[in-house]
Amino acid sequence: MLPAGEDAVPTAGPTIETVLVHARQYLMTALAIPVADAALDAEVLLAAQLNKSRSWLYTWGDKPLEVTDVVPFNQMIERRAQGVPVAYLVGYREFFGLTLKVSDATLIPRADSECLVEKALALATSPEGRALDLGTGTGAIALAFASHRPGWHVTATDRIEGAVALAAENAAALALSNVRCLQSDWFSADALASQQFDLILSNPPYIDGQDYHLNEGDVRFEPRSALVAEDEGYADLLTIIQQSIHFVRPGGWLLLEHGYKQGAKVRRLLSQYGYEAVDTLCDLGGNERVTFGRSNSQRVLRLK
Repeated sequence: MLPAGEDAVPTAGPTIETVLVHARQYLMTALAIPVADAALDAEVLLAAQLNKSRSWLYTWGDKPLEVTDVVPFNQMIERRAQGVPVAYLVGYREFFGLTLKVSDATLIPRADSECLVEKALALATSPEGRALDLGTGTGAIALAFASHRPGWHVTATDRIEGAVALAAENAAALALSNVRCLQSDWFSADALASQQFDLILSNPPYIDGQDYHLNEGDVRFEPRSALVAEDEGYADLLTIIQQSIHFVRPGGWLLLEHGYKQGAKVRRLLSQYGYEAVDTLCDLGGNERVTFGRSNSQRVLRLK
């Protein structure tokens, strides 16, 4: 790390390139990560501190930094070296082309969840419809879907009050007026009673509490309640599948994100509870990640 120095002069401080090189080397050692990952972390953190883009950093690599920027940047690098996720340090995360505010009350949106959004969009062929996102967290899935289907009414729920407030804040910042956010433990809210949806989406907790991955990486800092489920990670998946049959319209779809080893059982559960055309999509790493099925009905679904 680069100390600011008691006698440092703001206009003659270390250059952007120098600061990034030292930060990259420090993170590589502290986190035992590849140089490319360390460089990305350092660049994202410095860009956030300066309120500039990463491309701006490349263009102005020889520009001296002021001590008032070096000190807080070093503090962020120290916290990152302790394992704190970059998204929590900068306060936002990019997802499906959207910039979303994040907090430690929610999971950090991940690129693998984008395949859930992509499949939902592929199924939402009507210009109008109703979608429900359960356990919305930052609102990432609901807002990404809503941004591409402005004619749809999207309901985003979470049982954590802070998460609901954050999702609503993100919806407002993105001017997505077709999204409403409400507090609900899965389908429990009175506001959902007697409602049915063309699409129900969820990225619920699905990690076994004994999984060693909980002690590694970013998940150490994320809320366990949003990660861990009983019954070896299947409890919430099963609850949603069981209860969803009362809330999905005949011919509508249920789409669930799950662990990379859970696809086969989730497919069996969907079929057991009357879903048809059950299938699974793989994530960017080629792992089974999203399983979906259509509600069993003799009627043709008409989206309204």
